[in-house]
Amino acid sequence: MQEPDWDKRYRERSVGDSDPVAVLEDNRHLLPAGGMALDLACGLGANAVLLAEQGLKTFAWDRSSVAVEKLAAWSRENLLPITAEVRDVVVWPPEPGRFDVIVVGHFLERQLAGALRDALNPGGLLFYQTFTQTRVSDRGPRTERFRLADNELLHLFADLQVLVYREEGRVGDTARGVRDEAQLVARKPE
Repeated sequence: MQEPDWDKRYRERSVGDSDPVAVLEDNRHLLPAGGMALDLACGLGANAVLLAEQGLKTFAWDRSSVAVEKLAAWSRENLLPITAEVRDVVVWPPEPGRFDVIVVGHFLERQLAGALRDALNPGGLLFYQTFTQTRVSDRGPRTERFRLADNELLHLFADLQVLVYREEGRVGDTARGVRDEAQLVARKPE
């Protein structure tokens, strides 16, 4: 059986090789002082590391056993409260009312939108950043179904309070700003 592409990619990289998604990094001041967090489709866990360093008990889920094993070992060595698990989130989405923060970076499975909303505790925050169909470069997935239509992220989470939203498409100077992606920080009503 051939190894999945993502396992090959993660085998060649290390925890710490990448940065957290910009929507989380730029808006970390919105994070609560404590609570439970989820880094969904975590890869090597850059988002999970930031969340744990901010004092959140963090779960990191991904389909890649290679990535999860590397992140678990790294978090043990660095004494960070990260529970890394191999999990197919389409088959086993997060349970309702479990998390104060959920971060999704560069992953899109539209059918999970309802489960993500439900998994947030009242007042919980969703940080979401992924690729859009309107683009100025070749970054991201080639397949359109793994890219958001214009303003789609706003529609998927319409019942949450939008705190931050950026999707700049091809407007203005395309060498600057947020291009090829949409960013959302939204809060579940209390």
